[in-house]
Amino acid sequence: MEILKESVPPRGWSRLLWRLPIQLYRMRLGWLLGGRFMLLFHTGRVSGRQRRAVIEVIVHDAAGRTAASGFGARSDWYRNLVAAPEATIQVRGRRIPVTAVLLDADAGEEVMAAYSRRHPGAAKRLCALMGFGVDGGEADYREVGRRIPFVRFEPR
Repeated sequence: MEILKESVPPRGWSRLLWRLPIQLYRMRLGWLLGGRFMLLFHTGRVSGRQRRAVIEVIVHDAAGRTAASGFGARSDWYRNLVAAPEATIQVRGRRIPVTAVLLDADAGEEVMAAYSRRHPGAAKRLCALMGFGVDGGEADYREVGRRIPFVRFEPR
């Protein structure tokens, strides 16, 4: 695995583009993004105000929905969940109260490896977006899974 660039949260105009999907949810069009994305309502760690982020669902199973913090532990939504794990998610128009559970590196490795088997093309693009060059082998995806933080959202 090759690290292409350090993944940093977007700023300026780039940040505005990343936040456009939130507007789809505000216009009640979040369903256009399908079940692989969700709107996360969380509490700002400094302001205490409600914040929103649209994030990709990596796994959806009986335990809940799991997402990766593509910009690492510096993502605002991730840092906010570390400070206050009680949140709400919206998927296809349905709001679900959840508790965010931070996964350890071993669990992250398994999540990313399984995701790469189910969605090889999407996994490769996601890794490139996060700054990782992968060859498509499971070892690379496991290493990516160890390096990025994963969060499982368990229904309350």
